[in-house]
Amino acid sequence: MLLQDHFKITKQIRNVLVIQLGDIGDVVWTTPTLWAVKESYPQANVSVLLREGFGCLLEADPAMHKIFEVNSPQGNLLLNIIDQVRLVKKLRQESFDLVFDLRSGDRGAIMARLTGASIRGSVYYTAVPFWRNGLFTHLLIGLPAPKERILGAAEQSLRIVRGFGITGKATIPKLWVSDHVMTRVYKVLAECNMKPVASDPSNQWITINPFSRWPHKEWADHKWVNIINWLWDEFHIAAAIVGSNGEAAKAGELANRCNGAVYNLAGKTTLAELAGALSMSSFHLGVDSAAPHIAAAVGTPTLTIYGPSDWRDWAPVGEKHRVVVSSMDCVPCHKKGCNDSERSLCLETLEVRTVQDVIREMMGKT
Repeated sequence: MLLQDHFKITKQIRNVLVIQLGDIGDVVWTTPTLWAVKESYPQANVSVLLREGFGCLLEADPAMHKIFEVNSPQGNLLLNIIDQVRLVKKLRQESFDLVFDLRSGDRGAIMARLTGASIRGSVYYTAVPFWRNGLFTHLLIGLPAPKERILGAAEQSLRIVRGFGITGKATIPKLWVSDHVMTRVYKVLAECNMKPVASDPSNQWITINPFSRWPHKEWADHKWVNIINWLWDEFHIAAAIVGSNGEAAKAGELANRCNGAVYNLAGKTTLAELAGALSMSSFHLGVDSAAPHIAAAVGTPTLTIYGPSDWRDWAPVGEKHRVVVSSMDCVPCHKKGCNDSERSLCLETLEVRTVQDVIREMMGKT
């Protein structure tokens, strides 16, 4: 195990695996890193290992060779072991020369070691089990902090591969949506009596994600009802609520409370199909969750409402994207609600008209 602040890889590289076992937003923000690796090793096959269900987001990415997924644990221990053995076998069959693990978790480190790659790179972490760092051949120490704050999360993984001499031009995430995925999207829209956005203003709709995995990031339902009704009354533009399977019922309840035109797409799309639907939206409005990252990566303008989390670390970057943040002095506090109560006063006191003002400005531009 070598510890240095940077490494120069001199070995001929033919197969690379990048391990990203983070959430959906982490996967989206990792795309510039994947392209940087491909640019540095154009002759190599670049593959990625993700959490179960996330791989469809990258299926159409021209830089990707193969996509592997770590299955979520099920109730049957024997089946879990069999799944893991099958995955390890597939990974070892690729004969990876180089593996990068972009996170500090145990599972990614173990999978990196099990690939059998001769070069396994990551960052040296201190607040981890003692054996985690020992699973790598090369570890970066003392990664220098940037001289000035870099907006967005792409830097979190880019700075790791830069430590191995890998540079890339792109820092803004991008997702590709295949034709066959778009065909499925059109079918979903038709089932919901929706039409694709066209030049005819009557066909336009925006996507809205009111939900997050974390309650302290959510805005009150009655405020979303006000926004959806106002969008229809003032702009005659419909809203399409997006979300996961677990959020479908809440999305239906919210839609039923609205007087404006609203559709419920929650739970009706895969992640890849969600990307396709978001690409057709006039713009995307929502809270801090996966949807704004995907929307921005397919080229759709976004307006994201932020509470305790720091928009500078995660919000989409560029002139097409806006954020709404409370004026409270404590924002961002990075906590799970006020005093970790899962209630965020910064969001509870954020008024509807504040969001409306930014929407008016965005509607004028789009």
